[in-house]
Amino acid sequence: MTASGPEALGPCPLCGRPMIAGPSVERHHWTPRTFGGRESAAMHQVCHRMVHRLFDEATLARERNTAEALRAHPDMARFLTWVRRQPPEYMDWAERPGRHGRKGAARRRR
Repeated sequence: MTASGPEALGPCPLCGRPMIAGPSVERHHWTPRTFGGRESAAMHQVCHRMVHRLFDEATLARERNTAEALRAHPDMARFLTWVRRQPPEYMDWAERPGRHGRKGAARRRR
């Protein structure tokens, strides 16, 4: 699958990697719908999930309702540095920052 052709959706507004139509792309409302948001944009699923792991809906509505504002947050900037090295079709669950990441989840299951 290539990043050009009819299935290409352009660059992700957060990470800038090309988006390819399919399960790796989701729609994000810049202002949450519960706060009256109507504008949305396609973005990678992994980027979208990280947005919602880092910010609650009130914060998204009040402070982080643009791609520029999201990219400016230090935790998002670290994530974007990492995800830009992944292929456009990359799908995974974005990890929660801090002690509840993948290693914390493994310890809790024991």
